[in-house]
Amino acid sequence: MQFVNADNKIPIKSWCLDVESNAMEQASNLANLPFAYHHIALMPDCHSGYGMPIGGVMATTGVVVPNAVGVDIGCGMCAVRTSLTDIDTETLKLVMSDIRTAVPLGFNHHKEPQEWNGFDDAPDIAVIQTELKSSSYQIGTLGGGNHFIEIQGGSDGFVWLMIHSGSRNFGLKIAKEYHGKANDMCERWYSDIPDQDLSFLPIETFEAQEYLDAMNYALSFAKQSRHMMMDVCVDAMITHTGCAAQEWIDIHHNYAAWEHHFGKNVLIHRKGATLAREGGLGIIPGSQGTDSYIVRGLGNKESFESCSHGAGRRMGRKEAERTLDLQATIDELDRQGIVHSIRQQRDLDEAPGAYKDIIEVMASQIDLVEPVVTLRPLAVIKG
Repeated sequence: MQFVNADNKIPIKSWCLDVESNAMEQASNLANLPFAYHHIALMPDCHSGYGMPIGGVMATTGVVVPNAVGVDIGCGMCAVRTSLTDIDTETLKLVMSDIRTAVPLGFNHHKEPQEWNGFDDAPDIAVIQTELKSSSYQIGTLGGGNHFIEIQGGSDGFVWLMIHSGSRNFGLKIAKEYHGKANDMCERWYSDIPDQDLSFLPIETFEAQEYLDAMNYALSFAKQSRHMMMDVCVDAMITHTGCAAQEWIDIHHNYAAWEHHFGKNVLIHRKGATLAREGGLGIIPGSQGTDSYIVRGLGNKESFESCSHGAGRRMGRKEAERTLDLQATIDELDRQGIVHSIRQQRDLDEAPGAYKDIIEVMASQIDLVEPVVTLRPLAVIKG
């Protein structure tokens, strides 16, 4: 960990080998906000986002900042250890085929509404109520972007399943609605903020409480969605191998939560960062073609008990599609024996070359987490 002060109101503490200039400018903006508390923490997968860098952690007093949570509220990971100790390529392909048939990918939704008790308990908030019907078709779907399903071989000798997904349209609509409200409020009261993308809602306002209620509902939806997909994955594995699911881990990495740090109750915003309390299990994924990790948190106070949420992008999606070598990427994944679906240039947006080196990212946070299981990808379904 290193200090980056640069005459900011509060310091920046960074676990990054290097930080791109745009992300550091955003971190400095955070460090000069009047409501930011104690310091800003940058995780080793840090890169620029809207207003706040992804891989950033900020504590606030008296306000919530919608863009410091992000647009995919509740995006997170679910991992399951199976009782299986080996799986051959043909069986992998059968399992993956069943998953693709049952889990809609990308922009696809279920053809029939799905059941979840949480739909009956939805808060009476306009942006939630408006999306309820469509969300019943979206729950249990993977989405696109960097969302994925993987089958992995663990260093513990077992085969694992892993899913990365979020709250689908809920997160986007909530983020857009309440950032708009925050922006209007900040303009009305001439708030002194360095970037419009950091518009905030005072915590005592109705709008802030409504945002937090909507955000927490999106977290529940995202978790349920991951569990529904994982049920499909487990069933496919059982069908073709007869294995059992032994351990489930589920975490999210775009959210805000009340916590106690440095003598004060504060609202911790984790945008592309994961809770790493002492002894708690977490998940840090690599990219398709690189290792992922089950980790145990070390409870480092200086990171607000946080760690990275993944490897972190080193280039944007369009840049990856333009610059990465398609055949070289396919050859490397094939060489590793990974069952994948990279076939054309547009598939390179989530190729391993678009991401930072996960080994370096893990080495940069040895004081934040302890690796428990290293997971090697065997088969990948990309959203």
